[in-house]
Amino acid sequence: MNIEIRKLSPDLAEDYVRFFDETPHSERPEKFKCYCVCWGGGNHHALNRSFLSSEEVRRKCAVKYVKKSILQGYLAYCDGRVVGWCNANTKADCLKCFSWRMSMGTVPTGDADKKVKSVLCFAIAPEMRRHGVAGLLLERVCRDAAREGFDYAEGYPRKAFANGPKGHRGREADDFMGPAELFGKCGFGVHCEAGDRLVMRKKL
Repeated sequence: MNIEIRKLSPDLAEDYVRFFDETPHSERPEKFKCYCVCWGGGNHHALNRSFLSSEEVRRKCAVKYVKKSILQGYLAYCDGRVVGWCNANTKADCLKCFSWRMSMGTVPTGDADKKVKSVLCFAIAPEMRRHGVAGLLLERVCRDAAREGFDYAEGYPRKAFANGPKGHRGREADDFMGPAELFGKCGFGVHCEAGDRLVMRKKL
C-alpha cells in the first residue's frame, strides 16, 4: 500500500472538501459533516448556531479557510484518493478556535516562550483504519514542525482511551483526537493531565 502525505495547501481545497463529502469519518449520523472548520483560528462565526447546523455553510467555510491557509494540516492519499486527514496548527492560533474555547478549557496555555504545534483532529476513511495512516500523518507533522522551528508537538487524547482494554477505541466521534497509544508510538510522553484529557508532548 502506497500512502503519500501532503501538506494542506490552497490548491488542495477541493480534495479536502471532497474527502468530507464522500467519507464517513465518525459514528455520528452520516449526514453530519464537520469539515473540521471549528478548528479554524479566529472562527467567530461558529458561535452562530446556524453555522453548526448547516452543512452547506460549513463546506463553503472550509474551502475559504483552506484557500486562506487558516485551516492547516495534512492529507493522506492512496492511489490518488484522500483517505486521511490530520489537523495540526500553531497552538497560539488554536486558542482562538471555537472548538478550543468550547472543549479545551482545562488544557494549560502557558509556555509563552515556546512554539508548540497542536495536533487536534484525525479523520481516517473506514477501510483504511488500522493500517498506520494516522501514524504516518503524525510523523509528518512532527518532522515538518521540527524543520519549521517548533519546540514541541502536542496532542490531547481522552483519558478514557488511554488505559482501556487492548484494542479499545470507544466511539470514533469521541476519539477524533487520537488515542494515547498513537502518540506514544510516535515518541510523545504525558506532559500533564487536563480534566478528561492527557496533554501528550514531544520535544522536537
